[in-house]
Amino acid sequence: MNVYTTDKIRNVVLLGHGGCGKTTLTEAMAHLAGQTKRMGRVEDGSTISDYDKEEHKRLFSIHTSVVPIEWEDTKINVLDSPGFSGFVGEVEEAVSAADAAIIIVSGKAGIEVGTRKAWELCEKYKLPRMFFVTEMDLDNASFREVVEELQNMYGKRIAPFHFPIRENEKFVGYVNVVSKTANRWNDKGEVTEADIPDYSQEYLSQYQDVLMETVAEASEEYMDRYFAGDVFSEFEIRSVLRDNVAEGSMVPLTMGSSLLVQGVYTLLDDVVKYLPDPQKRPCSGVNLKTNEIFEGNYDITKPKSVYIWKTIVDPFIGKYSLIKVSSGVLKADDVLYNQAADTDEKAGKIYVMRGNKAQEVAELHAGDIGALAKLSKTATRDTLSTKANPIAYGKTQISVPYTYLRYVAKNKGDEDKISQSLHKIMQEDLTLRLENDSANGQSLIYGISEQHLDVVASKLKETYKVEIELKQPRIAFKETIRGKADVEFKYKKQSGGHGQYGHVKMIFEASGDLEKPVVFTQTVVGGTVPKNYYPAVEKGIADSVLKGPLAAYPVTGVKATLYDGSYHPVDSSEMAFKLAAIGAFKKGFIQAKPVLLEPIASLKILVYDKYTGDVMGDLNKRRGRVHGMNPAEYQKTEITAEVPYQELHGYMTVLNSMTGGSGSFSYEFARYEQTPSDVQEKEVAARAHKLENKEE
Repeated sequence: MNVYTTDKIRNVVLLGHGGCGKTTLTEAMAHLAGQTKRMGRVEDGSTISDYDKEEHKRLFSIHTSVVPIEWEDTKINVLDSPGFSGFVGEVEEAVSAADAAIIIVSGKAGIEVGTRKAWELCEKYKLPRMFFVTEMDLDNASFREVVEELQNMYGKRIAPFHFPIRENEKFVGYVNVVSKTANRWNDKGEVTEADIPDYSQEYLSQYQDVLMETVAEASEEYMDRYFAGDVFSEFEIRSVLRDNVAEGSMVPLTMGSSLLVQGVYTLLDDVVKYLPDPQKRPCSGVNLKTNEIFEGNYDITKPKSVYIWKTIVDPFIGKYSLIKVSSGVLKADDVLYNQAADTDEKAGKIYVMRGNKAQEVAELHAGDIGALAKLSKTATRDTLSTKANPIAYGKTQISVPYTYLRYVAKNKGDEDKISQSLHKIMQEDLTLRLENDSANGQSLIYGISEQHLDVVASKLKETYKVEIELKQPRIAFKETIRGKADVEFKYKKQSGGHGQYGHVKMIFEASGDLEKPVVFTQTVVGGTVPKNYYPAVEKGIADSVLKGPLAAYPVTGVKATLYDGSYHPVDSSEMAFKLAAIGAFKKGFIQAKPVLLEPIASLKILVYDKYTGDVMGDLNKRRGRVHGMNPAEYQKTEITAEVPYQELHGYMTVLNSMTGGSGSFSYEFARYEQTPSDVQEKEVAARAHKLENKEE
């Protein structure tokens, strides 16, 4: 592949709802550019960008793929991102590397949840964007309805640049709004000039008005000419449109059929004409030597620096760090410095990725996207620069995972291999997190959704040849007491020779501090229990609170006071007093009105206004307490509530069902509260059964 200068590069991310046709459009672009002899199909698992076994099996994108397309004298780095919300981390990484976006909309399905999310993501990152309405070859596709709905949602920023010519329910051509010309496809699929049909004149006039108003607003001179009835030249129109699109005040709308590769030629032309090159996007970091702001801005004259925006780890193709050159020119064998890891990394060969295929290139100019192989210490979101000018760019914000499940190895002895494999997957997937919950004897895996975790489990099996079972996690209940008990316990054992004797009298009551498992004190008078046995008694209590007598959960908030007892000058020992304390604890805890405590989450749910009633009704069923509702952007409401952790299992699936996939939530630990009696009875019974069968 040729080396391209910054002004001849376009980094474009494809966004949209799952199944809207992003991968098929990528395939059509590559085919039209002459990079493939025939178009691959998602259904056949033969596309460039969906190369993973899981993607072939599930027929949707899981990873972001880079497909560089050479179009005339420009290189378009197409970032084909997943559409399903469970893989949002991949989308966030792709957006961080892009300079513009194409939001794909199905002409058949219309505006979907993923369309709105794509728009909101572009707004967040201030990405210039355009819409491409695909599937226009289908009978029930409606470009007009898509335009009207988008304009109702986002106003006059939405400007159709092309619209379809349909005859006898077939997509036969298109009208170019900018040049006011029409084209049709002949039997060979070639484009031929044609007259604009009479029935299209109304829409042409309507869409032209939107464009002309926008052009007129570019300057006072243009505004005067507009009101004077002057006609702008095509050059003037395109010049203004280019500036407006780059600054985001205008969003072009075009259309076609990816499957038939119709409308894709004009799309590629429009990407080159209207979407900005990297130099139009600011890019700043910090010079770690001077502590000053470093304005990289994709300037080749600045010291070289690159940002790692994604990592690919594959047992077959190895590890590749996907980079975007933020400043300077990166050349083969450059030695780069990673300040975060305080290590030098030799670039070695420089590659351009095309799906999972790596092609070697001599150099990459600022703004270009490529890959480096086998970087030993460098991870996603690190910056590589030079030691003379150590730079650090801000790290991409990645969604926090809140859905979690317990996982266990299907085959004993695979635990280490599973751990190693998961850590390799976590190098690729920053939305994956592991936690060892030793208090409840479980290993937890966190992801964006249960679908996301299911894909990870499947990947472990197919790629790394180890299997895990995903199970409902155990909730971290705790036990405490609400009453007070005064008990004594005598441990006495005679088996020939020295016996065992320990005798304690103790009071157990609530300490009032649920942060500490137990507070131990002694008020022994007269040496009835010698001082040298106090530590043994305290150790017995400390061991006892690890598994409470009620349901074998950790104990918290208990005060234990040793006030009396007795000893035998020969048979008493530390072990005897420790066992006596354990016996006293079990007896006293049960007498002191034991209760289960459950963890409570402070929950925030973000949904469109129309779903608030359904969400709040569901929260009530989950023993939730709604604290408030606050208005948010994009006609959304943030609901704040407190909900027991036990009721959050599977919540992402339920919320998606209630909101059509548009809702999101986050939570954090708030405190422990007493569990309702019916929940406690059920849990105690379940735990007793497990203990009897030694399942714990």
